[in-house]
Amino acid sequence: MSTLPWIHPDRVALLEQALRQRILIIDGGMGTMLQAHELDEHGFRGARFEHGHDGHAHAHSHEHSAHEPPVGCDLKGNNDLLTLTKPEIIRGVHEAYLEAGADLVETNTFNSTRISQADYKLQHLAYELNREGARLARAACDAMTAKTPHKPRFVIGVLGPTSRTASLSPDVNDPGFRNVTFEELAENYTESTNGLIDGGADVIMVETIFDTLNAKAALFALSELFHQRGARMPVMISGTITDRSGRTLSGQTAEAFYYSVRHARPLSVGFNCALGAEDLRPHVQTLSNIAESFVSTHPNAGLPNAFGEYDETPEHMADVIGGFARDGLLNLVGGCCGTTPAHIKAIAEAVRNHAPRALPSATEVEAA
Repeated sequence: MSTLPWIHPDRVALLEQALRQRILIIDGGMGTMLQAHELDEHGFRGARFEHGHDGHAHAHSHEHSAHEPPVGCDLKGNNDLLTLTKPEIIRGVHEAYLEAGADLVETNTFNSTRISQADYKLQHLAYELNREGARLARAACDAMTAKTPHKPRFVIGVLGPTSRTASLSPDVNDPGFRNVTFEELAENYTESTNGLIDGGADVIMVETIFDTLNAKAALFALSELFHQRGARMPVMISGTITDRSGRTLSGQTAEAFYYSVRHARPLSVGFNCALGAEDLRPHVQTLSNIAESFVSTHPNAGLPNAFGEYDETPEHMADVIGGFARDGLLNLVGGCCGTTPAHIKAIAEAVRNHAPRALPSATEVEAA
């Protein structure tokens, strides 16, 4: 992968330059912001999918089958679909995080794979969701960069973990059973990545990795796709420690996780989601000690309370992450579940005067 030229060499050069100058800020939670709009089924469907919900038969139902889910399939909760049905809301979220100080915004594509969209009978939209998700983020970043040319903004094309796991059985009575294959995952990731690239992403991030085998399928797909295209993109990798055991769902420690993915020569490796900043700190410290790449983290706003909500204030979260920065652990930092533009603004302020973590000198040239 490393022998291929960059798809966007000028943008990669700007990103690498910025990474060596300061700690870069990733945006915060998308779902947190969308929930505030309190959209109902009609809101999620928008004009494009409204007829699939009204129960009326279509005169040309076969023509509609490629564009709408079956009647009776609820779409509420499919946040990625809002990229197509409420693009103004998604663009607004990106703009809010950019105004708060984000250098990089993530596309609204966490569940934009065929596997995950199949839950809504919308698997045929996977490529379009990724392409349009990247276009919305691209437009927001370009508009902000035009206002502040000295501070370019970048689009992270997000590949989520999918709703299936290649390492574990979903059936406790049949531990050998798997409901997805490595090949199926790779095909899903290839289609989604094509959309992200065509929509204008600067970086591809394989994130919220609970199963490293899923991530390996994504990294394999990326490598094959880059060779097909004859050019590559920087790749960010972000796992998730699922609880205080300090391991991923598939059983790896932070160190084992890193050594499982370092062959991809990522731009960055980090952890996000599941835990708050305080609980993530020892695992980020481990990565900081061993990683040849840049190190990232975008934790939740603490652990969810009894109502599934997140209570950690912007001030508290920023204070904890300020300690990460003071101790030289970070290159990129943002927020995941429960975080808002207020959290990102506070975090940006807390790390502003701290130098980024230095890369090991022997691998600086090939960090990406």
